[in-house]
Amino acid sequence: MSESDEVAAAKAQAAKPQDDGAPTVFDKILSGEWDSNKVYEDDICLAFRDVNPQAPVHFLVIPKNRDGLTGISKAREDQKDVLGHMMYVAGTVGKKECPKGFRIVINDGEQGSQSVYHLHLHVLGGRQMGWPPG
Repeated sequence: MSESDEVAAAKAQAAKPQDDGAPTVFDKILSGEWDSNKVYEDDICLAFRDVNPQAPVHFLVIPKNRDGLTGISKAREDQKDVLGHMMYVAGTVGKKECPKGFRIVINDGEQGSQSVYHLHLHVLGGRQMGWPPG
């Protein structure tokens, strides 16, 4: 059984230091170095279309200030407001883009297939989601 490219990328990324200060692809989007197709932006977070969509609607929500927030398991108590705001934005934009429903996914760590160590929420919709996921 072969692994998906995403799983292979996650395993390779997990073998590297996770918060060495090097800019992530999301930092490059935030700085304007890389383009993105924005769907929402405010002072706290940015939402943009995934470059490799897994559903008709697939966008990501990221915090503008990474501040050690490389994954949900690394969240600190003082980041609860940022986390709540990101979920609120995911829900608001998700409802607008997918009025019949959507799924919010957070990949965390190697076995969670996290390939970018800058916390991000995947919002997927526009079709019936299967269960169980994964």
